[in-house]
Amino acid sequence: MRLCVRMRRMDLDPDACYRAVATRDARFDGKFFTAVKTTGVYCRSICPARTPKRRNVAFFPTAAAAHEAGFRPCLRCRPETAPDCGAWRGTSNTVSRGLALIELGALDQGNIEQLAERLGVGERQLRRLFRQHLGATPIGVAQTRRVLLAKQLLHETQLLITDVALASGFGSVRRFNETFQRLFARPPSALRRDSRAQHPSDSASGITVLLRYRPPYDWDATLSYLRARAIPGVESVSSAQYARTIEIDGTSGTVSVTHAEPNALRARICFPKLAALPVVIARLRRLFDLGADPGAIAEHLSMDPMLARLVALRPGLRVPGAWDGFELAVRAILGQQITVPAATGLAGKLVKVHGEIIPAGSAAAGLTHLFPSPRTLAAADLRQLGIPKQRATALASLSAATAADPSIFSAQTSLDEAVLRLRSLRGIGEWTAQYIAMRELREPDAFPAADVGLLRAMADVSGRRPTPGELLVRAQCWRPWRAYAAHHLWASLRGASGRDDAGQVARVVATRAKKSRPVVRQRGLFTRAPL
Repeated sequence: MRLCVRMRRMDLDPDACYRAVATRDARFDGKFFTAVKTTGVYCRSICPARTPKRRNVAFFPTAAAAHEAGFRPCLRCRPETAPDCGAWRGTSNTVSRGLALIELGALDQGNIEQLAERLGVGERQLRRLFRQHLGATPIGVAQTRRVLLAKQLLHETQLLITDVALASGFGSVRRFNETFQRLFARPPSALRRDSRAQHPSDSASGITVLLRYRPPYDWDATLSYLRARAIPGVESVSSAQYARTIEIDGTSGTVSVTHAEPNALRARICFPKLAALPVVIARLRRLFDLGADPGAIAEHLSMDPMLARLVALRPGLRVPGAWDGFELAVRAILGQQITVPAATGLAGKLVKVHGEIIPAGSAAAGLTHLFPSPRTLAAADLRQLGIPKQRATALASLSAATAADPSIFSAQTSLDEAVLRLRSLRGIGEWTAQYIAMRELREPDAFPAADVGLLRAMADVSGRRPTPGELLVRAQCWRPWRAYAAHHLWASLRGASGRDDAGQVARVVATRAKKSRPVVRQRGLFTRAPL
Protein backbone atom coordinates (compact mmCIF):
# COMPACT_ATOMS: atom_id res chain seq x y z
CA MET A 1 0.00 0.00 0.00
CA ARG A 2 1.62 3.26 -1.14
CA LEU A 3 -0.38 5.45 1.20
CA CYS A 4 2.51 6.89 3.24
CA VAL A 5 4.52 8.08 0.25
CA ARG A 6 1.58 9.77 -1.35
CA MET A 7 0.49 11.37 1.90
CA ARG A 8 3.74 13.33 2.10
CA ARG A 9 2.63 15.12 -1.05
CA MET A 10 -0.82 15.66 0.44
CA ASP A 11 -2.15 13.41 -2.34
CA LEU A 12 -4.16 10.75 -0.52
CA ASP A 13 -4.97 7.66 -2.56
CA PRO A 14 -8.70 7.12 -1.84
CA ASP A 15 -8.57 3.44 -2.74
CA ALA A 16 -5.59 2.79 -0.47
CA CYS A 17 -7.27 4.73 2.34
CA TYR A 18 -10.50 2.81 1.96
CA ARG A 19 -8.66 -0.53 2.10
CA ALA A 20 -7.00 0.59 5.34
CA VAL A 21 -10.41 1.54 6.77
CA ALA A 22 -12.04 -1.70 5.65
CA THR A 23 -9.29 -3.77 7.32
CA ARG A 24 -8.97 -1.37 10.30
CA ASP A 25 -5.22 -1.32 9.76
CA ALA A 26 -3.60 0.17 12.86
CA ARG A 27 -0.50 1.17 10.89
CA PHE A 28 -2.44 4.08 9.43
CA ASP A 29 -4.05 5.31 12.65
CA GLY A 30 -3.59 9.08 12.70
CA LYS A 31 -2.11 9.24 9.20
CA PHE A 32 -5.47 10.18 7.73
CA PHE A 33 -9.07 10.63 8.86
CA THR A 34 -12.23 9.31 7.24
CA ALA A 35 -15.17 11.70 6.91
CA VAL A 36 -18.59 10.11 6.47
CA LYS A 37 -20.78 12.39 4.37
CA THR A 38 -24.06 10.86 5.52
CA THR A 39 -23.40 11.41 9.23
CA GLY A 40 -21.12 14.46 9.22
CA VAL A 41 -18.60 12.61 11.41
CA TYR A 42 -14.88 12.02 10.88
CA CYS A 43 -13.18 8.91 12.26
CA ARG A 44 -9.84 7.20 12.72
CA SER A 45 -8.89 4.39 10.35
CA ILE A 46 -9.45 1.89 13.20
CA CYS A 47 -12.98 3.03 14.10
CA PRO A 48 -15.00 -0.03 15.25
CA ALA A 49 -18.20 1.28 13.66
CA ARG A 50 -19.57 -0.41 10.56
CA THR A 51 -17.51 0.46 7.49
CA PRO A 52 -19.41 3.05 5.43
CA LYS A 53 -19.88 2.64 1.70
CA ARG A 54 -17.10 3.89 -0.50
CA ARG A 55 -19.23 6.55 -2.17
CA ASN A 56 -20.15 8.05 1.22
CA VAL A 57 -16.64 8.81 2.49
CA ALA A 58 -13.92 11.38 1.94
CA PHE A 59 -10.39 11.32 3.32
CA PHE A 60 -8.42 14.09 5.02
CA PRO A 61 -4.74 14.15 6.03
CA THR A 62 -5.38 15.77 9.42
CA ALA A 63 -8.17 16.21 11.94
CA ALA A 64 -7.94 19.97 11.38
CA ALA A 65 -8.65 19.51 7.67
CA ALA A 66 -11.73 17.42 8.42
CA HIS A 67 -12.85 19.94 11.04
CA GLU A 68 -12.53 22.85 8.62
CA ALA A 69 -14.57 20.91 6.05
CA GLY A 70 -17.47 20.88 8.52
CA PHE A 71 -17.18 17.38 10.03
CA ARG A 72 -17.25 16.65 13.76
CA PRO A 73 -15.10 14.12 15.66
CA CYS A 74 -16.52 10.64 16.21
CA LEU A 75 -17.69 9.87 19.75
CA ARG A 76 -16.84 6.20 19.34
CA CYS A 77 -13.25 6.06 18.03
CA ARG A 78 -12.35 9.45 19.56
CA PRO A 79 -10.00 11.12 17.03
CA GLU A 80 -8.46 13.13 19.85
CA THR A 81 -6.78 9.93 21.04
CA ALA A 82 -5.11 9.17 17.69
CA PRO A 83 -1.32 9.50 17.66
CA ASP A 84 0.13 12.52 15.90
CA CYS A 85 1.19 11.88 12.34
CA GLY A 86 4.84 12.58 11.64
CA ALA A 87 4.66 11.60 7.97
CA TRP A 88 4.74 15.21 6.79
CA ARG A 89 7.81 16.04 8.89
CA GLY A 90 10.74 16.98 6.73
CA THR A 91 8.54 18.19 3.87
CA SER A 92 8.28 21.74 5.21
CA ASN A 93 10.44 23.11 7.99
CA THR A 94 8.25 26.19 8.16
CA VAL A 95 5.15 24.09 8.84
CA SER A 96 7.02 22.06 11.44
CA ARG A 97 8.17 25.17 13.28
CA GLY A 98 4.75 26.78 12.93
CA LEU A 99 3.04 23.78 14.46
CA ALA A 100 5.51 23.80 17.35
CA LEU A 101 4.74 27.45 18.06
CA ILE A 102 0.97 26.85 17.80
CA GLU A 103 1.24 23.94 20.24
CA LEU A 104 3.03 26.26 22.67
CA GLY A 105 0.24 28.84 22.46
CA ALA A 106 1.40 31.26 19.75
CA LEU A 107 -2.17 31.76 18.46
CA ASP A 108 -3.67 31.88 21.95
CA GLN A 109 -1.62 34.97 22.76
CA GLY A 110 -1.19 36.42 19.28
CA ASN A 111 -2.54 36.34 15.74
CA ILE A 112 -1.51 34.73 12.47
CA GLU A 113 0.33 37.86 11.30
CA GLN A 114 2.58 37.70 14.36
CA LEU A 115 3.11 33.95 13.86
CA ALA A 116 4.14 34.48 10.24
CA GLU A 117 6.53 37.25 11.28
CA ARG A 118 8.18 34.96 13.85
CA LEU A 119 8.66 32.34 11.14
CA GLY A 120 10.09 34.83 8.68
CA VAL A 121 7.43 34.38 5.99
CA GLY A 122 4.41 36.30 4.81
CA GLU A 123 0.95 35.55 6.17
CA ARG A 124 -0.28 34.46 2.75
CA GLN A 125 2.69 32.13 2.28
CA LEU A 126 2.12 30.61 5.73
CA ARG A 127 -1.52 29.89 4.94
CA ARG A 128 -0.52 28.31 1.63
CA LEU A 129 2.08 26.04 3.27
CA PHE A 130 -0.37 24.89 5.93
CA ARG A 131 -2.99 24.17 3.27
CA GLN A 132 -0.46 22.26 1.19
CA HIS A 133 0.98 20.11 3.97
CA LEU A 134 -1.85 19.84 6.52
CA GLY A 135 -4.98 20.64 4.56
CA ALA A 136 -5.98 23.35 7.05
CA THR A 137 -5.14 26.92 8.01
CA PRO A 138 -3.06 27.78 11.09
CA ILE A 139 -6.20 29.10 12.80
CA GLY A 140 -8.03 25.88 11.93
CA VAL A 141 -5.23 23.80 13.42
CA ALA A 142 -5.32 25.80 16.65
CA GLN A 143 -9.11 25.57 16.93
CA THR A 144 -9.14 21.83 16.28
CA ARG A 145 -6.48 21.26 18.94
CA ARG A 146 -8.63 23.13 21.47
CA VAL A 147 -11.72 21.10 20.62
CA LEU A 148 -9.91 17.75 20.73
CA LEU A 149 -8.17 18.56 24.03
CA ALA A 150 -11.49 19.64 25.54
CA LYS A 151 -13.10 16.41 24.34
CA GLN A 152 -10.27 14.37 25.86
CA LEU A 153 -10.64 16.16 29.20
CA LEU A 154 -14.39 15.57 29.16
CA HIS A 155 -13.87 11.84 28.61
CA GLU A 156 -10.85 11.24 30.84
CA THR A 157 -11.28 13.61 33.79
CA GLN A 158 -13.99 14.80 36.11
CA LEU A 159 -13.12 18.47 35.83
CA LEU A 160 -15.97 20.93 36.01
CA ILE A 161 -17.15 22.14 32.60
CA THR A 162 -15.87 25.64 33.33
CA ASP A 163 -12.46 24.20 34.17
CA VAL A 164 -12.40 22.11 30.98
CA ALA A 165 -13.10 25.25 28.94
CA LEU A 166 -10.26 27.09 30.66
CA ALA A 167 -7.81 24.17 30.50
CA SER A 168 -8.36 23.54 26.79
CA GLY A 169 -7.64 27.13 25.76
CA PHE A 170 -11.11 28.55 25.12
CA GLY A 171 -11.39 32.22 25.92
CA SER A 172 -14.74 31.88 27.66
CA VAL A 173 -17.25 29.29 28.81
CA ARG A 174 -19.87 30.77 26.49
CA ARG A 175 -17.62 30.29 23.48
CA PHE A 176 -16.82 26.78 24.63
CA ASN A 177 -20.51 25.85 24.96
CA GLU A 178 -21.38 27.40 21.59
CA THR A 179 -18.59 25.47 19.84
CA PHE A 180 -19.71 22.12 21.23
CA GLN A 181 -23.38 22.84 20.58
CA ARG A 182 -22.56 23.65 16.96
CA LEU A 183 -20.33 20.59 16.49
CA PHE A 184 -22.24 17.94 18.41
CA ALA A 185 -25.74 19.44 18.74
CA ARG A 186 -25.50 18.92 22.50
CA PRO A 187 -23.85 20.62 25.48
CA PRO A 188 -20.33 19.56 26.57
CA SER A 189 -21.64 17.81 29.68
CA ALA A 190 -23.61 15.38 27.48
CA LEU A 191 -20.36 14.03 26.04
CA ARG A 192 -19.26 12.50 29.31
CA ARG A 193 -19.46 8.74 29.08
CA ASP A 194 -20.77 8.05 32.55
CA SER A 195 -23.14 9.66 35.00
CA ARG A 196 -20.67 10.20 37.81
CA ALA A 197 -21.06 13.58 39.43
CA GLN A 198 -18.49 16.17 38.51
CA HIS A 199 -16.00 16.89 41.23
CA PRO A 200 -14.58 20.33 41.82
CA SER A 201 -11.13 20.41 40.26
CA ASP A 202 -7.98 21.02 42.20
CA SER A 203 -5.25 21.51 39.65
CA ALA A 204 -2.65 21.80 42.41
CA SER A 205 -3.39 18.22 43.50
CA GLY A 206 -3.05 16.95 39.97
CA ILE A 207 -4.79 16.29 36.66
CA THR A 208 -4.07 13.01 34.92
CA VAL A 209 -4.08 12.85 31.12
CA LEU A 210 -2.99 10.23 28.61
CA LEU A 211 -0.45 11.20 25.96
CA ARG A 212 -0.71 8.87 22.97
CA TYR A 213 2.11 7.87 20.65
CA ARG A 214 2.61 5.73 17.58
CA PRO A 215 4.19 2.38 18.56
CA PRO A 216 6.76 1.04 19.06
CA TYR A 217 8.24 3.17 21.84
CA ASP A 218 11.46 2.30 23.68
CA TRP A 219 10.36 3.64 27.07
CA ASP A 220 13.25 2.07 28.97
CA ALA A 221 15.83 3.69 26.67
CA THR A 222 14.15 7.10 27.07
CA LEU A 223 14.15 6.83 30.87
CA SER A 224 17.77 5.65 30.86
CA TYR A 225 18.82 8.63 28.75
CA LEU A 226 16.98 11.11 30.98
CA ARG A 227 18.14 9.43 34.20
CA ALA A 228 21.81 9.87 33.28
CA ARG A 229 21.24 13.62 32.81
CA ALA A 230 18.71 14.37 35.59
CA ILE A 231 19.45 17.56 37.55
CA PRO A 232 19.24 16.90 41.33
CA GLY A 233 16.38 18.78 42.96
CA VAL A 234 14.76 19.62 39.61
CA GLU A 235 14.36 16.14 38.09
CA SER A 236 13.85 12.68 39.52
CA VAL A 237 13.97 9.54 37.37
CA SER A 238 13.25 6.03 38.64
CA SER A 239 13.00 2.75 36.77
CA ALA A 240 9.37 3.53 35.87
CA GLN A 241 8.77 7.28 36.27
CA TYR A 242 10.09 10.65 35.23
CA ALA A 243 9.22 13.64 37.43
CA ARG A 244 10.32 17.26 37.55
CA THR A 245 9.49 20.74 38.77
CA ILE A 246 8.11 23.24 36.24
CA GLU A 247 7.59 26.99 36.06
CA ILE A 248 5.41 28.90 33.59
CA ASP A 249 4.83 32.65 33.78
CA GLY A 250 5.94 32.85 37.41
CA THR A 251 3.82 29.93 38.62
CA SER A 252 5.43 26.68 39.76
CA GLY A 253 4.26 23.06 39.88
CA THR A 254 5.35 19.50 39.19
CA VAL A 255 4.74 16.83 36.57
CA SER A 256 5.30 13.08 36.64
CA VAL A 257 5.11 10.68 33.70
CA THR A 258 4.79 6.89 33.63
CA HIS A 259 4.07 4.40 30.89
CA ALA A 260 0.47 3.36 30.29
CA GLU A 261 -1.05 0.71 28.09
CA PRO A 262 -1.81 0.65 25.28
CA ASN A 263 0.50 3.03 23.44
CA ALA A 264 0.33 5.97 25.80
CA LEU A 265 2.14 7.75 28.60
CA ARG A 266 0.23 8.80 31.71
CA ALA A 267 1.07 12.33 32.86
CA ARG A 268 0.06 13.69 36.25
CA ILE A 269 0.20 17.48 36.14
CA CYS A 270 0.12 19.45 39.39
CA PHE A 271 -0.14 23.09 38.39
CA PRO A 272 -2.38 25.83 39.83
CA LYS A 273 -3.19 27.56 36.53
CA LEU A 274 -5.47 25.44 34.37
CA ALA A 275 -5.01 27.76 31.40
CA ALA A 276 -1.40 26.55 31.14
CA LEU A 277 -2.43 22.92 30.60
CA PRO A 278 -2.13 22.97 26.76
CA VAL A 279 1.41 24.35 27.03
CA VAL A 280 2.39 21.76 29.66
CA ILE A 281 1.03 18.94 27.49
CA ALA A 282 2.80 20.29 24.39
CA ARG A 283 6.11 20.47 26.27
CA LEU A 284 5.71 16.94 27.59
CA ARG A 285 4.97 15.61 24.12
CA ARG A 286 8.15 17.29 22.86
CA LEU A 287 10.17 16.07 25.84
CA PHE A 288 9.23 12.45 25.13
CA ASP A 289 9.17 12.80 21.32
CA LEU A 290 5.61 11.51 21.05
CA GLY A 291 4.97 13.01 17.60
CA ALA A 292 7.53 10.80 15.86
CA ASP A 293 6.55 8.22 13.25
CA PRO A 294 8.94 5.36 14.14
CA GLY A 295 7.89 3.25 11.17
CA ALA A 296 8.77 5.91 8.60
CA ILE A 297 12.02 6.77 10.39
CA ALA A 298 13.08 3.12 10.69
CA GLU A 299 12.22 2.45 7.06
CA HIS A 300 14.41 5.32 5.89
CA LEU A 301 17.40 4.62 8.16
CA SER A 302 17.28 0.90 7.40
CA MET A 303 18.10 1.63 3.78
CA ASP A 304 21.66 2.00 5.07
CA PRO A 305 22.87 -1.58 5.72
CA MET A 306 25.13 -0.38 8.52
CA LEU A 307 22.25 1.27 10.42
CA ALA A 308 19.70 -1.44 9.60
CA ARG A 309 21.05 -3.75 12.30
CA LEU A 310 21.05 -1.01 14.93
CA VAL A 311 17.51 0.04 14.05
CA ALA A 312 16.32 -3.56 14.31
CA LEU A 313 17.91 -3.87 17.76
CA ARG A 314 16.20 -0.69 19.05
CA PRO A 315 12.71 -0.40 17.52
CA GLY A 316 10.93 2.70 18.74
CA LEU A 317 14.07 4.54 19.87
CA ARG A 318 13.23 8.23 20.28
CA VAL A 319 15.17 11.48 20.57
CA PRO A 320 14.42 12.75 24.10
CA GLY A 321 13.76 16.47 24.18
CA ALA A 322 14.11 19.04 26.93
CA TRP A 323 11.64 20.89 29.11
CA ASP A 324 13.42 24.23 28.71
CA GLY A 325 16.07 25.40 26.27
CA PHE A 326 17.90 27.64 28.72
CA GLU A 327 18.15 24.83 31.26
CA LEU A 328 19.50 22.51 28.57
CA ALA A 329 22.10 25.03 27.38
CA VAL A 330 23.34 25.70 30.92
CA ARG A 331 23.62 21.97 31.56
CA ALA A 332 25.57 21.50 28.30
CA ILE A 333 28.05 24.29 29.12
CA LEU A 334 28.56 22.94 32.63
CA GLY A 335 29.35 19.55 31.13
CA GLN A 336 32.08 20.75 28.82
CA GLN A 337 35.44 19.01 29.41
CA ILE A 338 34.28 17.05 32.47
CA THR A 339 32.50 13.75 33.07
CA VAL A 340 28.73 13.48 33.05
CA PRO A 341 28.50 12.66 36.81
CA ALA A 342 30.65 15.72 37.55
CA ALA A 343 28.45 17.90 35.36
CA THR A 344 25.34 16.56 37.10
CA GLY A 345 26.88 17.41 40.47
CA LEU A 346 27.67 20.95 39.31
CA ALA A 347 24.13 21.41 37.99
CA GLY A 348 22.73 20.22 41.33
CA LYS A 349 24.97 22.66 43.19
CA LEU A 350 23.89 25.48 40.88
CA VAL A 351 20.24 24.69 41.55
CA LYS A 352 20.74 24.43 45.32
CA VAL A 353 22.47 27.82 45.51
CA HIS A 354 20.48 29.83 42.97
CA GLY A 355 17.24 27.90 42.36
CA GLU A 356 13.96 28.87 43.96
CA ILE A 357 12.65 26.44 46.57
CA ILE A 358 9.19 25.16 45.70
CA PRO A 359 6.47 25.10 48.39
CA ALA A 360 6.72 22.04 50.64
CA GLY A 361 3.12 21.09 49.95
CA SER A 362 3.72 20.74 46.22
CA ALA A 363 7.10 19.04 46.40
CA ALA A 364 7.33 15.40 45.35
CA ALA A 365 10.02 12.97 46.43
CA GLY A 366 13.39 14.37 45.41
CA LEU A 367 11.93 17.54 43.86
CA THR A 368 12.86 20.62 45.85
CA HIS A 369 13.82 23.48 43.53
CA LEU A 370 13.02 25.23 40.28
CA PHE A 371 15.86 25.67 37.84
CA PRO A 372 17.31 29.21 38.18
CA SER A 373 15.93 31.81 35.79
CA PRO A 374 18.15 33.60 33.25
CA ARG A 375 17.87 36.87 35.19
CA THR A 376 18.96 35.15 38.41
CA LEU A 377 22.04 33.57 36.85
CA ALA A 378 22.95 36.74 34.93
CA ALA A 379 23.29 38.58 38.24
CA ALA A 380 24.95 35.73 40.18
CA ASP A 381 28.62 35.19 40.98
CA LEU A 382 29.04 31.76 39.41
CA ARG A 383 32.73 31.50 40.29
CA GLN A 384 31.66 30.51 43.80
CA LEU A 385 30.49 27.19 42.37
CA GLY A 386 34.09 26.21 41.70
CA ILE A 387 33.87 26.31 37.91
CA PRO A 388 36.55 27.84 35.66
CA LYS A 389 36.38 31.59 35.03
CA GLN A 390 35.90 31.13 31.28
CA ARG A 391 32.91 28.84 31.79
CA ALA A 392 31.39 31.13 34.44
CA THR A 393 31.69 34.02 32.01
CA ALA A 394 30.02 31.95 29.28
CA LEU A 395 27.12 31.10 31.59
CA ALA A 396 26.69 34.74 32.61
CA SER A 397 26.71 35.80 28.95
CA LEU A 398 24.19 33.11 28.01
CA SER A 399 21.92 34.10 30.91
CA ALA A 400 22.00 37.78 29.99
CA ALA A 401 21.27 37.03 26.32
CA THR A 402 18.34 34.75 27.22
CA ALA A 403 16.91 37.28 29.67
CA ALA A 404 17.03 39.93 26.94
CA ASP A 405 15.54 37.63 24.26
CA PRO A 406 13.62 34.59 25.62
CA SER A 407 12.91 33.44 22.03
CA ILE A 408 16.53 32.36 21.52
CA PHE A 409 15.56 28.74 22.10
CA SER A 410 12.31 28.72 20.13
CA ALA A 411 11.88 27.02 16.76
CA GLN A 412 11.61 29.99 14.40
CA THR A 413 14.29 29.46 11.77
CA SER A 414 15.84 26.67 9.73
CA LEU A 415 18.36 24.29 11.29
CA ASP A 416 21.36 26.03 9.73
CA GLU A 417 20.12 29.47 10.79
CA ALA A 418 19.34 28.24 14.31
CA VAL A 419 22.84 26.75 14.68
CA LEU A 420 24.46 29.99 13.50
CA ARG A 421 22.33 31.97 15.93
CA LEU A 422 23.20 29.71 18.83
CA ARG A 423 26.90 29.72 17.96
CA SER A 424 26.90 33.50 18.23
CA LEU A 425 26.37 33.05 21.98
CA ARG A 426 29.50 32.87 24.08
CA GLY A 427 30.37 29.35 25.20
CA ILE A 428 28.27 27.60 22.54
CA GLY A 429 30.16 25.91 19.71
CA GLU A 430 29.04 23.70 16.85
CA TRP A 431 28.53 20.60 18.99
CA THR A 432 26.49 22.38 21.67
CA ALA A 433 24.39 24.20 19.06
CA GLN A 434 23.56 20.94 17.26
CA TYR A 435 22.78 19.29 20.60
CA ILE A 436 20.36 22.09 21.56
CA ALA A 437 18.78 21.97 18.10
CA MET A 438 18.29 18.22 18.48
CA ARG A 439 16.70 18.25 21.93
CA GLU A 440 15.06 21.65 22.38
CA LEU A 441 14.32 22.87 18.85
CA ARG A 442 13.20 19.33 17.94
CA GLU A 443 15.14 19.37 14.67
CA PRO A 444 15.12 15.74 13.46
CA ASP A 445 18.10 16.43 11.19
CA ALA A 446 20.40 17.97 13.83
CA PHE A 447 23.68 16.09 13.93
CA PRO A 448 26.75 16.79 16.12
CA ALA A 449 29.26 15.21 13.73
CA ALA A 450 32.29 16.00 15.95
CA ASP A 451 30.84 14.04 18.87
CA VAL A 452 33.41 11.55 20.12
CA GLY A 453 30.69 9.00 20.92
CA LEU A 454 29.44 9.01 17.34
CA LEU A 455 32.98 8.63 16.01
CA ARG A 456 33.65 5.69 18.34
CA ALA A 457 30.33 4.06 17.47
CA MET A 458 31.10 4.37 13.78
CA ALA A 459 34.45 2.70 14.40
CA ASP A 460 32.66 -0.16 16.19
CA VAL A 461 30.07 -0.77 13.48
CA SER A 462 32.14 -0.03 10.37
CA GLY A 463 35.63 -1.05 11.49
CA ARG A 464 37.14 2.39 10.83
CA ARG A 465 36.96 5.59 12.82
CA PRO A 466 36.03 8.50 10.52
CA THR A 467 36.90 12.15 10.88
CA PRO A 468 34.03 14.54 11.65
CA GLY A 469 34.05 15.67 8.02
CA GLU A 470 33.89 12.11 6.77
CA LEU A 471 31.04 11.36 9.15
CA LEU A 472 29.09 14.35 7.84
CA VAL A 473 29.44 13.04 4.30
CA ARG A 474 28.50 9.52 5.44
CA ALA A 475 25.40 10.86 7.18
CA GLN A 476 23.96 12.57 4.11
CA CYS A 477 21.93 9.46 3.26
CA TRP A 478 20.36 9.54 6.75
CA ARG A 479 18.72 12.92 6.19
CA PRO A 480 16.21 14.17 7.31
CA TRP A 481 16.49 11.82 10.32
CA ARG A 482 20.13 12.26 11.35
CA ALA A 483 19.20 12.95 14.98
CA TYR A 484 17.63 9.48 15.21
CA ALA A 485 20.67 7.94 13.52
CA ALA A 486 22.86 9.61 16.15
CA HIS A 487 20.81 8.11 18.97
CA HIS A 488 21.01 4.65 17.43
CA LEU A 489 24.79 5.01 17.29
CA TRP A 490 24.96 6.22 20.90
CA ALA A 491 22.69 3.37 21.96
CA SER A 492 25.06 0.89 20.31
CA LEU A 493 27.78 2.03 22.74
CA ARG A 494 25.49 1.42 25.70
CA GLY A 495 24.53 -1.98 24.35
CA ALA A 496 28.14 -3.02 23.87
CA SER A 497 29.43 -1.85 27.24
CA GLY A 498 26.39 -2.07 29.48
CA ARG A 499 27.14 1.47 30.63
CA ASP A 500 25.81 4.84 29.56
CA ASP A 501 27.67 6.16 26.53
CA ALA A 502 27.99 9.68 27.87
CA GLY A 503 29.74 8.69 31.07
CA GLN A 504 32.00 6.21 29.34
CA VAL A 505 33.05 8.57 26.56
CA ALA A 506 33.61 11.47 28.94
CA ARG A 507 35.90 9.34 31.12
CA VAL A 508 37.92 8.30 28.07
CA VAL A 509 38.21 11.93 27.03
CA ALA A 510 39.35 13.04 30.46
CA THR A 511 42.03 10.35 30.54
CA ARG A 512 43.31 11.27 27.08
CA ALA A 513 43.40 14.95 27.96
CA LYS A 514 45.68 14.26 30.91
CA LYS A 515 48.08 12.06 28.95
CA SER A 516 48.58 14.08 25.77
CA ARG A 517 49.02 17.78 25.10
CA PRO A 518 47.78 17.50 21.47
CA VAL A 519 44.51 16.11 22.77
CA VAL A 520 44.19 19.03 25.17
CA ARG A 521 44.62 21.42 22.25
CA GLN A 522 41.84 19.59 20.39
CA ARG A 523 39.28 19.71 23.15
CA GLY A 524 36.71 21.10 20.75
CA LEU A 525 36.66 17.67 19.11
CA PHE A 526 37.31 15.30 21.96
CA THR A 527 35.22 16.64 24.81
CA ARG A 528 31.81 16.59 23.20
CA ALA A 529 30.23 13.58 24.89
CA PRO A 530 26.40 13.22 24.77
CA LEU A 531 25.65 15.41 27.82
